[in-house]
Amino acid sequence: MTSLLLKGGRVVDPASGTDGRFDLLLVDGRVAERRAAGGAGGGRSLPPGTMVLDATGRIVCPGFVDMHVHLREPGQEHKETIETGTRAAAAGGFTSVACMPNTEPTNDGLAVTEYVVAEARRRGAVNVFPIGSVSKGGRGEELAEIGDMVRSGIVAVSDDGRPVATSYLMRMALEYTKLFGIPVIDHCEDRSLSAGGVMNEGFVATVLGLEGIPASGEEIAVGRDLALAAMTGGRLHVAHLSTRGSLERVRRARQDGIPVTCEVTPHHLVLNETAVMDSQYDPNTKMNPPLRSEEDRQALVEGLRDGTIDAVATDHAPHHADEKLQEFDEAPFGIVGLETAVALMMDRLVRPGIIDLARLVALMSVSPARILGIKKGSLAVGQDADITVIDPELTRTVDVAAFLSKSRNSPFHGWTLTGWPVATIVGGRVVHESQAPGPR
Repeated sequence: MTSLLLKGGRVVDPASGTDGRFDLLLVDGRVAERRAAGGAGGGRSLPPGTMVLDATGRIVCPGFVDMHVHLREPGQEHKETIETGTRAAAAGGFTSVACMPNTEPTNDGLAVTEYVVAEARRRGAVNVFPIGSVSKGGRGEELAEIGDMVRSGIVAVSDDGRPVATSYLMRMALEYTKLFGIPVIDHCEDRSLSAGGVMNEGFVATVLGLEGIPASGEEIAVGRDLALAAMTGGRLHVAHLSTRGSLERVRRARQDGIPVTCEVTPHHLVLNETAVMDSQYDPNTKMNPPLRSEEDRQALVEGLRDGTIDAVATDHAPHHADEKLQEFDEAPFGIVGLETAVALMMDRLVRPGIIDLARLVALMSVSPARILGIKKGSLAVGQDADITVIDPELTRTVDVAAFLSKSRNSPFHGWTLTGWPVATIVGGRVVHESQAPGPR
């Protein structure tokens, strides 16, 4: 028997409506008991060998779930591996990640799915849930072997950085995935409009002399997908939504009863297109979708507050330093995010009172777990003992040299943030901590 007592923390569990000081006893990988901290029965006996983690002054949350990461293995291990990516996830307070299928070869069938599952069991620091490709090879021509992948462990399908290529293929994917109860996650982009673009289309791009990616390219694709979701009844999830127009379309679709969910990234919530100018063309401000206008950013923040946005996901996209250290036009899209997401959300959104703590925890735990259909995101007795512990007063400066990810492509180097994860527990076992628990 293995047991761990988290003592005296503020337990915030939106799934059960809990927000108060409790002791949590974890036994053999599950939440065995939750009792008021310092209350009656506080001195009752514990299982022999119970480790104790003092959580006084800290926030104890259901383990955070990042539903959009790129672990790059197999095939691109020079950027990231399942081992390094999950260690970065643990350091960032995530207990579960869902990994995208843009590996080499593409995760479009049983073999790659089984490899990812097996490697995650061998070397993963956190839970790994694979996402399979919608189409064979991600080429947008015909459906991949979705049934085989579901039986091997995928929780969703996506063609990832590529939009599902045709309306017909998207229709087929939405209809077929209804058989398995999994969502289709789409990167919404009309590539006939965005081709050649490297940042948001608008005044800033014009001043910088860079080719733009129009907001309408995302919004048109969102509109197509919503129409097909209404037609088929299939479950649509819009990845890394970035514009006010896209958000308004999702909001109206919800009101019409269309089964759609959406996510937003921390970088789209705290940065806008001027970051490209202010950083003097730093390739670490280049991502797809691009950083949008301040008006778009504020609309996304409002979408967090009013419940339109369902989840915060990092879109963790590691690249080798040599790949990113090119001219802005030539550098690949994407940044790493696993090790900064929680602190960014705590410092820039929770501390100023823009959203409350319970809303943040829901966006990063129970809500993404519900979208993916995984049994995570709750600290009720009997649930998996996956837990994120945050110190709301801890101030640190982001140092990419200290990242556990293989990659360093972050625009947040040098930012000082308050509110960091300090312990990550998976299956009742501490997989990352800033202070080790001692034996009772």
